[in-house]
Amino acid sequence: MTANWAAFTEAEPDLARTAEERFGAFTHHVLATLRKDGSPRTTGLEVRFLDGELWLGMMPDSLKALDLRRDPRFALQANPGEGQSMGGGDVRIAGRAIEVEDPEQKAAYGEEVEPPEPFHLFRTELTEVVRTYVEDDKYLVVQIWQPGVPLRTIKRT
Repeated sequence: MTANWAAFTEAEPDLARTAEERFGAFTHHVLATLRKDGSPRTTGLEVRFLDGELWLGMMPDSLKALDLRRDPRFALQANPGEGQSMGGGDVRIAGRAIEVEDPEQKAAYGEEVEPPEPFHLFRTELTEVVRTYVEDDKYLVVQIWQPGVPLRTIKRT
């Protein structure tokens, strides 16, 4: 089961707001894709939250775009920032990236974001959003959201 960003936001507005803030704090984040041989590839990436979707834009024929065309599964980690602070916690998103082929939809994104042309554009279908943070300098808290499943919160000392 998957959900787009709007469905996630509707199901868990506080966690969605926190995730957007974490991704908004820095420009570059880490995307994991699968190579031809199935081994992981990590690369830097900029993301956009726009019109109820989480978008991934890429340079033409970049290895990450070719990976996603072959196998749409991805994991995305928000830039943790400088030092040890992890302000707002660690946020990770997993799902499937679906390439946008519709010229009108791609043009609308291009008008809003103004990426270098040409570019690949993928919209995401989420399978999981995870936030990990420290509470009261005592607890490690892990929040896990998956489509159709209530938010789980795990606290560890």
